Amino acid sequence: MKKKILGFFTLFLFTFSTVSAQETVKVMFYNLLNYPLENAVPNRINDLAYILNDYKPDLFLVCELNNISGAIDVFNTTKTAIHSNFEMATYVSNTSDDTFGDQNDLQNLLYYDSTKFSLQEEIIVPTYLRDFNVYRLQLNTIDQATNPIELYVIVCHLKASSGTANAQKRFEMVLDLETYLDTLPADTNVLLGGDFNVYTGSEAAFQTLLSDNNTITFLDPPNRVGSWHNNSSYVDVFSQSTRTQTGMGGTTGGFDDRFDFILTSEDMMSSANLTYVPESYRVYGNNGLTSCWNKSINSSECETTGSQFSYTLRNHLHNFSDHLPVTLSLETDATFLSVEDFDISSRTISLETTIINHSLIVNVNTSIFQNERLNIYNSLGQAVKTLQMNADTKQYFNVSDLENGLYFLSVTSINVNPLKFIISN
Repeated sequence: MKKKILGFFTLFLFTFSTVSAQETVKVMFYNLLNYPLENAVPNRINDLAYILNDYKPDLFLVCELNNISGAIDVFNTTKTAIHSNFEMATYVSNTSDDTFGDQNDLQNLLYYDSTKFSLQEEIIVPTYLRDFNVYRLQLNTIDQATNPIELYVIVCHLKASSGTANAQKRFEMVLDLETYLDTLPADTNVLLGGDFNVYTGSEAAFQTLLSDNNTITFLDPPNRVGSWHNNSSYVDVFSQSTRTQTGMGGTTGGFDDRFDFILTSEDMMSSANLTYVPESYRVYGNNGLTSCWNKSINSSECETTGSQFSYTLRNHLHNFSDHLPVTLSLETDATFLSVEDFDISSRTISLETTIINHSLIVNVNTSIFQNERLNIYNSLGQAVKTLQMNADTKQYFNVSDLENGLYFLSVTSINVNPLKFIISN
């Protein structure tokens, strides 16, 4: 049974002005290697900050996220390393393994630039092992009311390991996804990003995704379908393993597999209102050198004169994960909304602390919030409490009746960034 979660709506103040098309969207998928529980490498979040600042994606898709604490760490990193207007989709623990011990230690998530996208809906497609997390986004364009452009972003992590039995399990997971995709219109814009763990393009799971018999047919943007496992002919699309050194967590053995992908629905390659930018697909940090085969990604054999990706970047990638990120760009003729240049610091509210017990303390630096109402939403986007503001610059609210968890705070009639806080008693 599909489990739907209503998307938490974006609450931002936009004013409009015309900017020139073509507009571009940068996408990154990354296996975070059991973040934050894998701690063999200290301060890995600093390596991630460098990577994100180097590429600056507009959509950041992740898997192997362990818990809400790690989700918030990554969220704060996107805001500082990429853009202060980044937002996080709802963190939801994996539901699919509940009958296998309820470990729920490997989650998927989406982070996005809220100046370019609004999150409309979140959908969970369960399998026997791990969920497919589906995010329906709408582009924030100047004509979105009359000509909306939507994009479905799907994040996945298929069954790992070689062998016929594991390949069959990957295939069965994809069949569950296809059952959901068959409910969408054939011209839907869909991105599928994930760690597929496939050893060859002939695997049933991969071929099913590419099948013309589906409502949504996916394509491999770099068109590099083949038998890539330990095959140096495909080194340009290898994404794992970045390491030969032991003791860092994850897989060693050097650069020899293509596990990580971003696929696009067929129309997005040419004819959709949001299309793939030709030759923009990259395995980020992979300089495409045969000499890098079975080496660590930060080795000298993985770079030559004129290479795109520097040692510094590759060293951060090596330290953070045993996978490399996968990136691509999309473009549209539509025009994004722009935010008028104005000083929002003169009309803000903030929280005294984001982890609280019973009392929520709100700092206010302008009278425009006097007598406004504050709405509190839970992590599912459901309104759970309404608070009445007053004229004080520091306001106290009793929230002892709320259960432990992640919450969002917004102002009813004034568009300001929603504030996140955690109740932990």
